[in-house]
Amino acid sequence: MTAFIPAEWAPHRAMWVGWPSHAEYWFEALEQAQDEVEGLVRALAGPGREQVKLMVGKAEVLADAQARFEGVENVEVVPGEFGDIWLRDTGPIFGAGSKTAAAFRFNGWGGKYDMPGDELVAGQIGEHSGVALTWNDFVMEGGSLDHDGEGTILTTRQCLLNPNRNPAWNKDEAVATAALETAISAKSVLWLGDGLLNDHTDGHVDNLARFVAPGVVACPVAWGRNDPNAEVYDATARDLSGMTDAAGRKIRVLRIPSPGLVLDEDERPIPASHMNFLIANGAVIVPTYGDDEAARFACEALATAFPDREIIPLPSKAILTGGGSFHCISQQEPA
Repeated sequence: MTAFIPAEWAPHRAMWVGWPSHAEYWFEALEQAQDEVEGLVRALAGPGREQVKLMVGKAEVLADAQARFEGVENVEVVPGEFGDIWLRDTGPIFGAGSKTAAAFRFNGWGGKYDMPGDELVAGQIGEHSGVALTWNDFVMEGGSLDHDGEGTILTTRQCLLNPNRNPAWNKDEAVATAALETAISAKSVLWLGDGLLNDHTDGHVDNLARFVAPGVVACPVAWGRNDPNAEVYDATARDLSGMTDAAGRKIRVLRIPSPGLVLDEDERPIPASHMNFLIANGAVIVPTYGDDEAARFACEALATAFPDREIIPLPSKAILTGGGSFHCISQQEPA
């Protein structure tokens, strides 16, 4: 029987998290981003939850990270090297039981952000975890895919078929699907269109739509009249409602309130998303961006999908200044 990539809600033996390590990338947001990641790590490491492997990407900040988590059970601070903290994209994708792991070429999200060290992340995680990597000769980031544990993959054409990743694919879904079948035993690929406005990942699906159960996909509904992604959200929901998964189930759609319009320091919309939640052992950690009411409704909606897990909202606005949130900075090792 084919071993598919486990769904994120399957049990984990560990959870990798990246620690904001480079002042030259984070500028004035560094300390707040570190505080937000500390909150995430402490929530993950709670009783009955995760063994956290916190990767620190710069020797100069290692001592501070170790001091923050001294005496905290279930947190291992791992010295490493990376460009930035987006381990979901630069690390490997672990298979069932973490007996295998697939790794991919990484080109800085289509050549936009070339940060020395990012190309080394997958190898470091594989070595530390004791898992041999299977390298695949195409460009892909883990955040561009979502998995139902039964061979169904969610992705977006905007990212996976973008010529800035794999020009030879030439927007050909069949070629990309065949590559995923070989690399991660994909059985069925569900293709969505565009991701969020101003998402420098070119529309990663983990900001747009996520499996929350077999045959059930969560995606946002606009919050407020000025939500810049309202049309994208509605198009995504319509597309999903016409799809079936690898087991032949018609996809059911769970609409979850978005954070609404969130602006950067230059008053431009940024890709804030409650979809970047992280499913942990015993909990779902939901990023929030300053609108308490939107966050509360999003958490209530997610609680209907995960009644056996604690829903934990935590601030992620400083992390978002770097371009992502909790799901983007993490990667699970399935048990």
